[in-house]
Amino acid sequence: MPRAKRGFKARRRRKRILKLAKGFTGGRRQYRQARETVERGLVYAYRDRRNKKREFRRLWTVRINAAARLNGLSYSRLMYGLSQAGVEIDRKILAALAMQDPQAFAAVTDMAKQRLAA
Repeated sequence: MPRAKRGFKARRRRKRILKLAKGFTGGRRQYRQARETVERGLVYAYRDRRNKKREFRRLWTVRINAAARLNGLSYSRLMYGLSQAGVEIDRKILAALAMQDPQAFAAVTDMAKQRLAA
């Protein structure tokens, strides 16, 4: 009776892992080490896809706060004034305005100031 080999399914599984391990060096190109490293890398990728969103929001907040203080408002007062005025510009766009078009950001800040004064 011939011995039973794993066949194409095991080969397909190993090829998938080794394809993900492309660019690894040394022993990490061997299947067993490659599998461990790829699994860890996929965990990091999953985690950091979520962390990236947090980090960008923090960056936008810092930029908006700096520009708002140049216009005489704090970040929290600016955001509160904009929400009261019904301005629905998200933080990404506000941060881009603050960096690239200070005059437009000043106009947005003035709208928030007017609403806060009322």
